[in-house]
Amino acid sequence: MSLWAETRPPRAPFGDSRPAPGHLEAVERVKAWTRGRFGLAEAEAVLVSETVPSLPGFPPLQSLVAFRSGDGPALHFRVFKPVEEIEPDDIPPAWMKGALAEALGAGCDCC
Repeated sequence: MSLWAETRPPRAPFGDSRPAPGHLEAVERVKAWTRGRFGLAEAEAVLVSETVPSLPGFPPLQSLVAFRSGDGPALHFRVFKPVEEIEPDDIPPAWMKGALAEALGAGCDCC
């Protein structure tokens, strides 16, 4: 088998729209940890999504967390795990907040 062979099971043409059991609770946990870590108000949006990377060598699922603090720029970070596997230590430290402002997709082909 080739190193770059597809090892994931085939997906339905339009994906499975049903979230796995516990998925929504995991999303809410990640949102709460992100709000707490970066001091975000409840009214400030935090978006959590899972993506399937298109480049070889990445895990089958990765999670993207995006948020905006006040009138500042949009901030984001990736965790190379499904949402259900994210732990509080996977959330970047508060002092890295400025580094999270890089535009999505800037600097590399993978993000």
